[in-house]
Amino acid sequence: MVTVRYKLHCLLVLLLVSGTLGGQANRNRGHEKQTNSFRKAATGFYQTLSNVFGEDNVRAVQKFFSRMTERFVFGVDVLVETVWRIWTDLLDVLGIDANYNELYQWSVNFYPEFWGEFWDFSGIVYSQTYDEVVDRSKSIADIPEWFKGSRLNYAENLLKHKENDKIALYAAREGKEDVIKVTFGELRKDVALFAAAMRKMGIKTGDRVVGYLPNCIQTVEAMLAAASIGAIWSATSPDFGVNGVLDRISQIQPKLIFSVEAVIYNGKEHCHLEKLQSVVKGLPDLEKVVVIPYVSPKEKIDILKIPNSVFLDEFLATGKVGDQSPQLEFEQLPFNHPLYIMYSSGTTGAPKCMVHSAGGTLIQHLKEHILHGNTTSTDIIMYYTTAGWMMWNWLITAVATGASLVLYDGSPLVPSLNVLWELVDRLGITILGTGAKWLSVLEEKGLKPCETNSLQTLHTILSTGSPLKPQSYEYVYKNIKSNVLLGSISGGTDIISCFMGQNVCIPVYKGEIQARNLAMAVEAWSEEGEPVWGESGELMCLKPLPSQPTHFWNDENGSKYQKAYFSKFPGVWAHGDYCKINPKTGGIVMLGRSDGTLNPNGVRFGSSEIYNIVEAFVEVSDSLCVPQYNKDGEERVILFLKMAKRDMFSKELVKRIRDAIRLALSARHVPAFILETLDIPYTISGKKVEVAVKQVIAGKEVSHRGAFSNPQSLDLYRNIPELQNF
Repeated sequence: MVTVRYKLHCLLVLLLVSGTLGGQANRNRGHEKQTNSFRKAATGFYQTLSNVFGEDNVRAVQKFFSRMTERFVFGVDVLVETVWRIWTDLLDVLGIDANYNELYQWSVNFYPEFWGEFWDFSGIVYSQTYDEVVDRSKSIADIPEWFKGSRLNYAENLLKHKENDKIALYAAREGKEDVIKVTFGELRKDVALFAAAMRKMGIKTGDRVVGYLPNCIQTVEAMLAAASIGAIWSATSPDFGVNGVLDRISQIQPKLIFSVEAVIYNGKEHCHLEKLQSVVKGLPDLEKVVVIPYVSPKEKIDILKIPNSVFLDEFLATGKVGDQSPQLEFEQLPFNHPLYIMYSSGTTGAPKCMVHSAGGTLIQHLKEHILHGNTTSTDIIMYYTTAGWMMWNWLITAVATGASLVLYDGSPLVPSLNVLWELVDRLGITILGTGAKWLSVLEEKGLKPCETNSLQTLHTILSTGSPLKPQSYEYVYKNIKSNVLLGSISGGTDIISCFMGQNVCIPVYKGEIQARNLAMAVEAWSEEGEPVWGESGELMCLKPLPSQPTHFWNDENGSKYQKAYFSKFPGVWAHGDYCKINPKTGGIVMLGRSDGTLNPNGVRFGSSEIYNIVEAFVEVSDSLCVPQYNKDGEERVILFLKMAKRDMFSKELVKRIRDAIRLALSARHVPAFILETLDIPYTISGKKVEVAVKQVIAGKEVSHRGAFSNPQSLDLYRNIPELQNF
C-alpha cells in the first residue's frame, strides 16, 4: 500500500464532514479542539452528495468512512485501500475531481487548520500542547510564532521508536568495505553519553555547538545530543577551507567544536588537522575541541598543537557515572526554540546566519517525509550530501518516521561509477537522493545501472541542488529504473525544506517538479508583482510557514532578514529563484537564481532555459550563462562552454548552439558571445556561481571565496578580450 497514508489525508479533507477522526485524535491527546475548518472544507462536497443520493444515504456513507478511519488508527489500514477505490469510483460517476490540487488549495487557504491537523496526524511527541497554531492576522513578513505554548524536544521525536534492535543508521565510506550499523537502542545510548559529556563541560540551552565533520555516525550523535540539551547545532563539511569556516562559525561564537583528523575523498587522504588548528585560532570563545579519529587510529594522531583539544573517547568518558551509562534526558523547550544555525552561500558577501526552530524544522520535515514521500518505518533512505548542506538536516529528521538512514562519506564516483547503485542493492535502499549534477555526470559517462544492478528495492529517486534537466528524466527512466518515482525537489537553506517536490499521487512530467507542497503558498510573480501562469516569474511565498527562520544571528533589529526576503515585494517572501508554473499540470520548472536573471532587449528569462538546450549537446560538458552590462545599463548575454574534450570547441558548434536556442526559445535569447572556458565555478554544495562571474567580468573583486569548491576558476573570467570595450 504505497500511498495509504497520503490518501487517508485526502479522505480527511474531502470526506469527514463531521471531523470525527480529528476530534477523536485531539481527545486522545487530552484536549478538546473542534475541527470546524474540516467541516467547512467538506460542507459543499457533502451537499453535492446529499442532492444526488439523499441525505440519509450520505449519512450512512459518512458513518462507514468514520468507522474505517477509526479502524485505521488502530492499525487495520488495509481497509483504507478498498475504501479509497470505492470512493474514487463514486467520484468518477459524480464527475467530481478529487485531486491533489483540491487538497493543496485547502491547505493554503486554511494553513493554520492544516498544520494543526498535521500536528495530530504526524504523532509529534510533546510535553505540553499548544494554545494557538499561529496568528492568522500576521503575514509571513511578521515572522509569526508557531504553536504557541507547546513544549517539545526535537531529539526526543527522532529517538522515540522503541524497537531497540532495529537499524537506525548505516554508515558507508569511500575506501571501506565494511558498513557500520547502529541500532535505535545503541543510538539512544550513544546520544545520552554525548549529552552527558556536553553537560559536564558546561554546555547549556542556547549554547552553540559546531561540527566541522564529514557525514558520519558521530555527526548525527553529536547533533542529537546538542538538541536534547537545547544547545544550537551548526556544521560545515571538511572540504571547506579555513576562511570559509571562519566566515561562518566565527559569527556565532561556539563553545564546543567536533572535528576529525582526516578524510578520504576521490581516492586520496586529506589531512584535516592543520586547517582545524587555524580555525581554532580564529575562535576566541571556544572552550573545547573534540577530535574524532576517523582515518587513522588515535595513537598515530598528534593534536598537541591544537589548544583545549581532546580525543572523542576522553571527552565521552567525562559523561559516565562510574560504570553506569547516563540517562537520556530531553529538555522540554518552546516550539520556536533554536535548533540549527544555517548559512547562506556567501559567494558575494559574508554568509547570513539563519536560525531555524526545533519545532518548525521537525513538523515541516515530517510533512515532506510522511505525506509527500510516503516514508514509513520500512524505508531505508540515503541522500548523498555533506553534513554542511541542508539536505543532511532534512535526511536526519526522517529517522523520526522509524526509517533507517544511510550515511555515505566520499566520492560518488570512486572506486567506480556504480558505487552508490551497488550500495542500493547491498543495503536495500528504497529512497535515494542526490544532486542533479551527479545524474548528468552518469549520463555523460554512458552508465546504465539497469543493466548492471538489480535496484529491486528502490522506489524513489530524489534530485535537488540545481534544476534537473529534461534529458535527465529520460535518462533515469530509460537507463536506471522505469518504475521509480523521480522526484525533483526544490526549496532552500532559507527554509531548511522544500517549497515544491515529489508527490506519490500524481504523474511525473519531463522537466517539471511535480507540484507545490502542501501549505506552501507559492506563486510566480512578474516584475509588476502580479501572479503569472505558464510564464517566467519570481518565486514568491505568500503565507507564513513554520520552517522560515525565526531570525538571523546578530541581526538585532531584523533589518538583514527583511532586506533578504521582503524588500522586493513588501509583505511577501521573494525567494530569489526564477520559475514557471505550468497551469495545465501544476508542475514547476526552475529557471535559476533571480539575481542571475537575464533580460536582454526586454526579454526576461532564466539561465536554466539556456542550460537545458546547450548541455544536451554531447560536446558540452558544462556551461555558464551570465549577463554583462555597459556603462549605459545595456545588457547582453554571454555563454561560456566547458567542453567534454578540449578540441571540440568550433565555429560550427557555436552555430549549431545558436540555431538550437533560436529554434527552442527565440532570436532574442541567443547569446551575444559563446566562448570556451576551462572550468565552471561551483559552491561546495554543488551549485553554479553565476553572480560571482558576473562581478568578475564587470571588473569587480570577489573577496569571499571560502564557499567555492574551485575558487581559482573565477580568474579564468578576468580580462577576456572579447568582452572588453562594451
